[in-house]
Amino acid sequence: MPNIKSAKKRARQNIKRREANQSKKAAVRTFEKKVRKLASEGKLEEASKSYSIFTSLIDKAAKRNIYHKNTVARKKSRIAIFLQKLMKQGVKKEAPIAEPAEVSEVAEQ
Repeated sequence: MPNIKSAKKRARQNIKRREANQSKKAAVRTFEKKVRKLASEGKLEEASKSYSIFTSLIDKAAKRNIYHKNTVARKKSRIAIFLQKLMKQGVKKEAPIAEPAEVSEVAEQ
């Protein structure tokens, strides 16, 4: 435990910032899962709306240095490729949720 007054204040600030950052990361993860789930269920319009919210949230997080900019670009790209792939296929009713390995195969083609 810090003894100096400024160190105590810094510790309090760090706790508050950590909680806020965790909350923002959780929101990003939730929308990422929501987009993938809606897309795999064949609800492409709802998935595209959720994707725009997801991109907005993750861009704001990157702006505040919660995520690295390359991480943000990678996540957005993988989900966009996943959505495009499903739109081209016509979406099978029981399409599995794409894993990173499957998405990277699509990106190479």
